[in-house]
Amino acid sequence: MTFSELFNHVLIKVGDFTLLVGEALSFLAVLLATFIISKILRRAFNRLASRQGMVTHTSAYVIGRIIHYLVLFVGFLIALMALGVKMTELALVASALGVGIGLGLQSLVNNFVSGLMILLEKSLKVGDFIEIDNGLVGEVKEIQMRATLIRTNDNVDILIPNAVLTAGMVTNWTLADNVRRFRIPFSVAYGSDKEMVRKAALEAAANVEYTLQEAGKEPLVWMTGFGDSSLNFTLGVWVQPDQVKRPTSLMSDYLWAIDDAFRKYNIEIPFPQRDLHIRTDLTKQ
Repeated sequence: MTFSELFNHVLIKVGDFTLLVGEALSFLAVLLATFIISKILRRAFNRLASRQGMVTHTSAYVIGRIIHYLVLFVGFLIALMALGVKMTELALVASALGVGIGLGLQSLVNNFVSGLMILLEKSLKVGDFIEIDNGLVGEVKEIQMRATLIRTNDNVDILIPNAVLTAGMVTNWTLADNVRRFRIPFSVAYGSDKEMVRKAALEAAANVEYTLQEAGKEPLVWMTGFGDSSLNFTLGVWVQPDQVKRPTSLMSDYLWAIDDAFRKYNIEIPFPQRDLHIRTDLTKQ
């Protein structure tokens, strides 16, 4: 069989529809070319934008994703025409897609639309550090068609459906500003000198290298309550942007420094205590 005969060989025939081997190969070739062209266009745009300073990195990412979706859509239409589907018949394809969405593709379409909303609203950006309502925290690495890729501080990659991010509560720690104040709770024993406690806590904050000391963002100490066996305080500190994404390490550093300062000034850290009263029946003596 020659190449021409193979190219025109009937692969599938259903009613009036005939699919040739050449048409199937053309369909696959167009899809492959679509992905390649999309990748080239996104790289070219990002390179041009970075050189000319046309847009910010976030805007470049959003525009790049939209270009990707548009190229895929146009490429899919061309691929359908390569199969012999006429433009007048695309209405039937659209109707079939509508039925498919109604039967089982609602979740896919919902996540795709949610992803577009995230990109256009810029409520989440690549590089943001977020926390969702189930307590998961991590950095946004990529906003994909169906899901958003989150990488935790333990280097675990998690895909979260886009619809979850638009429907649920999301705390974006770095949306408008990349610095944040953390609150470090600690306690001391009753009878401790409160002014000495304040001095020790502020000295501990100053000993942590990424503590901000600029005007309006100085460390503060608040007394927050009377515990069962302790006076309760909170140290409020503003930290440098890089450390915002490492909350567990940050908490450890400040507690470590506070403990060192308390040892230096002989400030007692409390522990649970109970008073035991023994009653004696004097009538039996």
